[in-house]
Amino acid sequence: METELIFNKTDVVKDIHLCYESENVSCIMVITPSIIRVLLYLFLGSLSVLTMCGNLLIIISIIYFKQLHTPANYLIFSLAVSDLLVGALVLPFFIVLSVSSCWNLADFICDMGRSLDSSLCTSSILNLCFISIDRYYAVCQPLRYRSKINSHAAVIMILVSWGVSVLVGIGIIILGLNEGKREGLCFSFHIPISSITACIFSFYLPAIVMLSIYLKIFLVAQRQARSIQNTNCQGIKSGASDSKMERKATKTLAIVMGAFLICWTPFFTGMTLNPLSNYSIPLSVIEIFALFGWSNSVLNPFVYAFFYSWFRVAFRMIISGKIFQGDFANSKLF
Repeated sequence: METELIFNKTDVVKDIHLCYESENVSCIMVITPSIIRVLLYLFLGSLSVLTMCGNLLIIISIIYFKQLHTPANYLIFSLAVSDLLVGALVLPFFIVLSVSSCWNLADFICDMGRSLDSSLCTSSILNLCFISIDRYYAVCQPLRYRSKINSHAAVIMILVSWGVSVLVGIGIIILGLNEGKREGLCFSFHIPISSITACIFSFYLPAIVMLSIYLKIFLVAQRQARSIQNTNCQGIKSGASDSKMERKATKTLAIVMGAFLICWTPFFTGMTLNPLSNYSIPLSVIEIFALFGWSNSVLNPFVYAFFYSWFRVAFRMIISGKIFQGDFANSKLF
């Protein structure tokens, strides 16, 4: 432990405590008051538990109730798994990071944490991309939906999502090994300008694709709604009802995607602008953006419960323990 004396423009002397003595690393030790540390533990711990419980309800619902065994719900299941892992693995890692600026963990463990963070974020983005494709066929090409989006196609999309995510995670570990030893620096948000390319392909391009698809879906859904309103034929009531359900599902999933973009855009924007502005954005601000992004994982179950009556019914049956009192797998949820 050493103390550096530095002078600002007003010649005021400040004590800066470093985590380790090193020629190349000057990781500043931030001393967190006990009361703030306790509050952080409570807040982040509650967020982690809430994330795991909410997404676990989604996972159990889709696995248990046969009526929810659809290609679209398989993609929602995959998204819920990635959100569950954020609450179970990434948030606890951040809890330790938030209350201690000095790390005694091995660099490899730090790289694993960064790898999990990047992998799960990539998985969420790709799952949302495939969900938007599912909605496109359901609304814009309903006659081709069952032939294009079936269980086989859903499994392939899920495998692609997680396969690419694993490759991204492995890449993060390899980059971490090439960085050399990082005394006290675990989650470093100082990325080189060359890494901005990764942000573009991991976030910005998929976001543009999803927004374009949902804009197309919105325009088609608007035309369908006007067509149904102008039609008085009794024979199309069933089709109109199905179309209304598809539009509601599309609206719900668009809200899920919108929440994801709102939560993660500040982080990726900060990560992109930081190297361009000579790392002028404070680390604490980037960390808050990252926490804001991770908190998105707790929102999706509430969105499903609010908009989908069948998920609300499933949640009530699970929370009340009714599913343990008999075989309700074939229950009608909607």
